[in-house]
Amino acid sequence: MAEHIGVIGGGIVGIAVARALASRSIRVTVIEKEHRVAMHQTGHNSGVVHAGLYYAPGSLKARLCSAGREMTRDFCIDKNLPYREVGKTVVAVNAEEIVRLDQIEERSRQNGVPGLRRMSAAEMREVEPHVAGVAAVHSPHTAVVDYASITEALADDVRKNGGEILLGQEVLRITQEIGKITVVTSSQDHRFDRLIVCAGLQSDVVAAMIGASPSPRILPFRGEYWGLDSSRQHLVNGMIYPVPDPRFPFLGVHFTRGVYDDVHVGPNAVPALAREGYKWSSISLKDSWGSLTWPGAPALAKQHWRMGAKEISASLFKPLYFREARRFVPELRMSDLVAKTAAGVRAQAWGRDGGLLDDFAVDQVGPVTLLRNAPSPAATSAMAIADYVLETYMVVKP
Repeated sequence: MAEHIGVIGGGIVGIAVARALASRSIRVTVIEKEHRVAMHQTGHNSGVVHAGLYYAPGSLKARLCSAGREMTRDFCIDKNLPYREVGKTVVAVNAEEIVRLDQIEERSRQNGVPGLRRMSAAEMREVEPHVAGVAAVHSPHTAVVDYASITEALADDVRKNGGEILLGQEVLRITQEIGKITVVTSSQDHRFDRLIVCAGLQSDVVAAMIGASPSPRILPFRGEYWGLDSSRQHLVNGMIYPVPDPRFPFLGVHFTRGVYDDVHVGPNAVPALAREGYKWSSISLKDSWGSLTWPGAPALAKQHWRMGAKEISASLFKPLYFREARRFVPELRMSDLVAKTAAGVRAQAWGRDGGLLDDFAVDQVGPVTLLRNAPSPAATSAMAIADYVLETYMVVKP
């Protein structure tokens, strides 16, 4: 009898994995608790197709982002989906940031970022006329897409190749017996020969069901965006990003022109009070208590409390958020920041020592493969992650 592989998770990574399996004539079934695919991280991000500027050379992020960018571009062309290379300008706003900009440039060149260009202040303003800064690097092939539409198209390919995608089935428990894995859902039981878990914000919860290590744990961070008033969107041509501070795990507020030509400002990064907490009012005592009592919590708080206080303050007080954004676009007015658009929640894995995992992380527990950490640029890298998982952990060749 043909092998039957289950995939838990209907985000872009899980659906890309299922598509890769189905394209290899392997029987595959996806189990997703929501009533459509791409409901969480995939459908709540900024739509950026990253070119690989920030990632440590040789890391999984660097390797799979580079391959994934090309695969995403080709897929969009093939499926007639929007793919816009609006370009990214990483801006040093003062001389103190030049050293870090140099490091980004060197890392980008090692990662083979296509078309990368170092720019003076004058050259920078030829690309982004309203930006302020002393120097920049420009990535012309950084693009924007609609990741939810891409996921739907990937799902269509799964079905066309004989795969199943079961929606509205929350995983309640997983049991193993010799040669079989049983996944018990809210609707029915499913038996598989092997299982791949791409559960995003719930990845550690599902890992616990099969007896895997509780570390790394998922720490949810909410990223909030403001929209830029339509009359002022001429202030941004493509993307304007800060030079990242290596002391902090997130990039900071930036500007992005989306695939449908809207411009948003953000995101910030504040601890979410629930794994799927897209608003301050979304509170899970279980999730919050789990984060507060994790062994790594004191170390994380000690290291990043200043950043956390700053991000939370900017979330609660618009003038503080505006002040961060205006560093890059001095013509910006506070009235230009219109109603907050839908926020996203990032599934950030952290260890018992309080360290935040920087690279993609995959575990193998018997017949179960677990994606334990797949934050940005996982959407960009999704199809490359799928091939990597199948060929490295499942021993499934093209």
